[in-house]
Amino acid sequence: MDFSNKNVLITGASRGIGKATAQAFAEKGAKVGLNYRSNEQAAQMTLMELAGEGHHLLRQDISEKTGPQELITNFVDHFGSLDILVNNAGISIFHDIEEVDFDHWTNAWVDTFKTNLFAVSNLCYWGAKAMMETGGGKIVNVSSRGAFRGEPTKPAYGASKAALNSMSQSLAKKLAKHHIHIGVVAPGFTETEMAAETLTPVERDHLLRESPFQRMAQPKEVAHAILFLASEGAGYSSGTIIDVNGASYLRS
Repeated sequence: MDFSNKNVLITGASRGIGKATAQAFAEKGAKVGLNYRSNEQAAQMTLMELAGEGHHLLRQDISEKTGPQELITNFVDHFGSLDILVNNAGISIFHDIEEVDFDHWTNAWVDTFKTNLFAVSNLCYWGAKAMMETGGGKIVNVSSRGAFRGEPTKPAYGASKAALNSMSQSLAKKLAKHHIHIGVVAPGFTETEMAAETLTPVERDHLLRESPFQRMAQPKEVAHAILFLASEGAGYSSGTIIDVNGASYLRS
């Protein structure tokens, strides 16, 4: 895969899957715009580690209503055009119905959907508008196996990702005539900094036993699937959802 002369915007790019995706695109010759919300130190470190030149940091809270438009505008102003958009940023909030009060419950739903669905839909809107002006492009949205198997203690997360899948496939149909291709990658639990910080030993052991590989996905494995969907040869895979979960959850 060669992404020379391609301008790529990645949300949530300072750590984890976003960072691995930025590194993979940069290694293939792309110029990368790294969006982050607040962790400037991590974003700067990721920027310094990227191969090649011409990459750029873009600080923006995409959960705010005007955030997506401002992010796309700032990206295009800096790079000139948007060829590939990777919507990776997302949040996951614990809200077990047996344990939390009603305010926690409702706030979890609102906050989760603001970032995981509404922000992505708005980024798709403004990203597609920018791509229409230049003859097309690629959008890859990062979902989750939770969209299919359910998330008992984080139902808003699973619901937001299921909605993301449906939205992506609807837009894949609508935007095909504009030569805009949309794909989805649905990872299982991935070995990221966040996982290391939040998982208890018991939770980690349970996750490792879910897959016959007895391990979690590596961020670069998820990035590989993202790059495939963004590649020139994958245009007819528009509307596809690729599972990257180590056979931990199989759907028909």
